[in-house]
Amino acid sequence: MLIKTRSSQYVRESEVTDETVFHNRRRLLKQMGFIGLGAMLSRHLSAGLFDGFTEPALVSTSFKSYPLHFTTAVDAERQVLTSESKATSHNNFYEFGAGKNDPSENAQQFKVNPWNMVIDGAVAHPLELHYEDLFRFNLEERIYRLRCVEAWSMVIPWVGFPLAALLEKAEPQAGAKFVAFQTLHDPEVMPGQRGRFLGGGLRYPYVEGLRLDEATHPLTILAVGVYGKTLPPQNGAPIRLVVPWKYGFKSIKSIVRITVVDKQPPTTWGLAAPHEYGFYANVNPKVAHPRWSQASERRITTSGLGSDKRIPTALFNGYADQVAGLYKGMDLARFF
Repeated sequence: MLIKTRSSQYVRESEVTDETVFHNRRRLLKQMGFIGLGAMLSRHLSAGLFDGFTEPALVSTSFKSYPLHFTTAVDAERQVLTSESKATSHNNFYEFGAGKNDPSENAQQFKVNPWNMVIDGAVAHPLELHYEDLFRFNLEERIYRLRCVEAWSMVIPWVGFPLAALLEKAEPQAGAKFVAFQTLHDPEVMPGQRGRFLGGGLRYPYVEGLRLDEATHPLTILAVGVYGKTLPPQNGAPIRLVVPWKYGFKSIKSIVRITVVDKQPPTTWGLAAPHEYGFYANVNPKVAHPRWSQASERRITTSGLGSDKRIPTALFNGYADQVAGLYKGMDLARFF
């Protein structure tokens, strides 16, 4: 395994969230009589409501993940990872339900092979990738902080490749300025897409977008694995976006289309509440969400009850020295 020199863009392993915290909010909601309120809670309650609640037993999973071969872009001796069980059970993936445990409970029969992902739009070479093609890139492990707009965070070891490597093959044409993304739309297998109540009040299919320079930045990756294995469905199998300096909702899951365009594309959360969820969604402790502060976050840790703690939120989620230049001269409060 290749060990490269550690850069400040990567996270100390001691920061990585324990995997078991990631799964169990839905069972807690069942115990408290909140089942069916996930959509309303997600839209109307402030972040941190469930801080301090105990974590019930882990949910069982039946989806089979497979080991991946990859190089590493971090010093593995300095990394302490969030528990895999937490990072695969505490998820926002409304296509499988609005509760944190809904994705891990409802997505286990999700079929990821075969899979088709199209790269089209303003490109010289449109592409269509099948499931096997997703793993033919030079895969790297990237340990990144994940900051949710709900003011909780984790540290997760993704396996993937730079989005720039894929876009280079497609060759964006002159005039291309943005990249649009779309999640699979299949209400038969994604229960959250069958009705707006079940799916958190959102319109589907889920869509997202980046500026072209953001998409081709070295930190931006397409992840096909986590914890050294292929992605489980609740984490966005078989391929998802990871943009570590932005709030987690920008990192769209289960991608089926990537389109290079000349105008800023619509985004799912921007359509739902544009005054709350801007196109850029850069982590910024000085720009509050309309209903809660973003100055601090609850870091979900590896330990037991009472170990989670609030920590100050860093500008661009701690990656400012790598990405601040992308936004030079911009009013970050206006372009939030």
